Formats: sequence, C-alpha cells, structure tokens
Amino acid sequence: MTLSRFDFPEGFLFGAATAAYQIEGTSFGGCGPCHWDSFAATPGNVVRAEDGAVACDHYHRWPQDLDLLSQGHFDAYRFSTSWARVMPDGVTVNPEGVAFYDRLVDGMLERGLKPFQTLYHWELPSALADKGGWANRDTAQRFADFAATITKTLGDRVQAIATINEPWCVAWLSHFMGIHAPGLRDIRAAARAMHHILLAHGQAVQALREMGQPNLGIVLNFDHTTPASPAPEDVAAAARWDAIFNRWFIEGIARRAYPAEALEGLAPHMPAGWQDDMATIGQPLDWLGVNYYTRHRVAAAPGAPWPATRDVPGDLPKTQMGWEIYPDGLRHFLTWLARDQVGRLPIYVTENGMANADQLHDGAVTDAVREDYLFAHLAATKQAIAEGANVKGFFYWSLLDNYEWAEGYEKRFGLVHVDFQTLARTPKSSYHALARAIARND
Repeated sequence: MTLSRFDFPEGFLFGAATAAYQIEGTSFGGCGPCHWDSFAATPGNVVRAEDGAVACDHYHRWPQDLDLLSQGHFDAYRFSTSWARVMPDGVTVNPEGVAFYDRLVDGMLERGLKPFQTLYHWELPSALADKGGWANRDTAQRFADFAATITKTLGDRVQAIATINEPWCVAWLSHFMGIHAPGLRDIRAAARAMHHILLAHGQAVQALREMGQPNLGIVLNFDHTTPASPAPEDVAAAARWDAIFNRWFIEGIARRAYPAEALEGLAPHMPAGWQDDMATIGQPLDWLGVNYYTRHRVAAAPGAPWPATRDVPGDLPKTQMGWEIYPDGLRHFLTWLARDQVGRLPIYVTENGMANADQLHDGAVTDAVREDYLFAHLAATKQAIAEGANVKGFFYWSLLDNYEWAEGYEKRFGLVHVDFQTLARTPKSSYHALARAIARND
C-alpha cells in the first residue's frame, strides 16, 4: 500500500526521531558519564560491550543529518537533550552542552523543521545514579531543575516538549527485568521507579508551566497485549501485563490513579505516601506521544512470583528484534486512548519503526520490508483518524541506524544506513519511498 501526505488531514506532521545517547557520541563536548556508560562497561549487559562514546558522531555531523531531514521533505524532527551533556553531574550546567543544543535547534529552524524536544531519553547522570537514581525520590526534583534549565535556552524555539520517553522502559524494563540500565531485578526498586518517573514528569510540567512554556506532553510506549488462550488464568495474566505496560502511566496521568491489577503486586513496595503525589502526576497535558512497535501474547506462569506471566511466541512475521509485525495494534491504541483516556487531546505517533539486517550493496540499501512496515503503520494511523482519534503527526524511528541500547550496534532501525567504521550515511530505499510520499509537489 502506498499512501501520501494528501491522505492525511491538512497540517499533519511527518517526522523522524532520534535520541541523544544513541547518536551524538558522549566522548566530546563536555558530556558527563551516565548510567548507560557503566551498564555497558559491565560484562554481559550489551552486545560486544558497545557504548555510546562515538555512536553516529551526530555531535559533529548534525548539519549533514538535518540536511537529510529537509531533503526528505520531513516537517519535524524529534530529538532529545541529554541530561548528562547539559548537566554532567546532574546539577551543574555545562555551557558547551547547552550551546550544542542551541546550535542544533537553530539548525532545524533554518531548514524549516519543527523541533520536537524530549527532555529525558535515558541519560541519567552517573552522579545521580550513585544516589539511587529513579528509586530515589529526590531525582524527580533534580529532573525538574534540569527541565527548567534547558528550557530557559531552547523554550522560545521548540515546537513541543516531551518530559520523559517511555517511562515503562525507564522503570520496569530497567529495574524489574534488568534489561536496560541500571540493570536491576528488584521489585522494590521497580515500584519506586514506576512512581518517581511519573512524579518527575509532573514536577517538570509544573516548573515549565510556571515559566509560561506551552505545548507540554509525555511519550509513552504501548505494546498490544492478548491472552495466549481463552483460559481464565491466561486472560488474567494478560490483564496484569497490560496494566503494568499500557495502563499504569497513562492512567496515573489521565485518571490520577494506578490500575488495581498492577497495584496488586506493587503496592507493598511503593514509597510511603505515594497517593499524595497523584495530583502532581496528573498535571493536564497539551499532547500525548505514542510509541508502538509490536504485540505480546501472554500466558500465566503458575508457581512463579507476581506478576506470574510469560510470553508465548506468535506466528506473525517478525523484525530483526524478533518482534511480531502487527500494525492493527497501533490503530487499537490510538482509538483506545482517544475513547477511554485522553479524549480530543492531540496525539502524535512519536515512534514506530523496525529493525532489519540491512546491507550496503553497490552504494545502496534496499529495505523493501521496512517500506511495507512503514506504510502499513501509516495506514493504521489513517484508519484511527477515520475512527475519531485526534492524531496530529507521525515520527518514524529512527532517522539513523544507531546505538540500540543493550543490542549495541547490531540492530538497524534507520531510514539512513550508517557505516559504524567510517560513519558514512547512505539513505535506504525506505527513506526515498517516504520522501516521495510526503513531498508537497509544489
């Protein structure tokens, strides 16, 4: 299926997304250490023990990367500002880091790109990790201070600000499952992180509202959850997983309450007086970002500790990450959010994309499978709009092949191929297909 810009409402934004640690390179510009550096330096955590020291060298090559966006007819660029670059110890400002983002935003505007900023895409300064990181309530206030600091410089020029990217990954994947930094498998730390990351969001929104900053949101990730069978125990297991992954964060914000199926296991481990924070967490949003990639089929795991769930492999085609390709899950979440959670609040698809084992042949990369994936999810977005969801834009993940966290440089999500030896950029066939689709023809 081929869609074009003209299949979407007037003003619908097409963009691509990246994150600071994944592309910039942390070994220059006065950037401080973050918990991903120490996580990657610990054997067994990351493929080939790779880290973000150089990444795509976007710190030096940003003009070329922004040119790729403007040449591809994109309207907007979703980027993140590294806390560890702006405040290497979590509290002290690094003027060199602030100046870099100042130049970067000006570069976007010069190219006609709307800057969509994410404040936190996982670069927790090591000095704050030393004090307990997201398990420590004080980190939320430190984050609000960071938000105010960088916004004093950039706030007059960015189109929108997201506080946090994917709180589920920040909290659960990282503190309960141990797959991302800091690599804990501790339900008490996980419960506290699940709450404190939302408290950080709420306190940052309050701080930025006091500064008069408009267009504030958050980016949540959603994973379509279905029971592996109609058996009551599998239905209940899927409901628990759905509550932890898909409902905890949006309901904390939109309803100022956490789902009962998740509190069943987390309540004993929550910080004292957490209920008193729900008004702060529930600050009204101006927009919501939705990240969506795949689905999970969930079964009960009898005898296992709470949440007593396990994944059951499905039979759909899979990406290089092993994730099932299920575009209708995106339509489901966009319509569910509009119907049951946020009403007419503007929604942006802030990430959607796939990893593929792309190869460079004769100076070109053909990734037809990614073209199919991309247009299928654009079609799902179009369908959600037809069903009443107020979706205002779509950002592909990612502009560039980059550092894919625990997968190192092994998994390629980019519209643009990066040779990690030479750092040469080569737009893939998917980049060209999307560029043709969103060209204005004027």
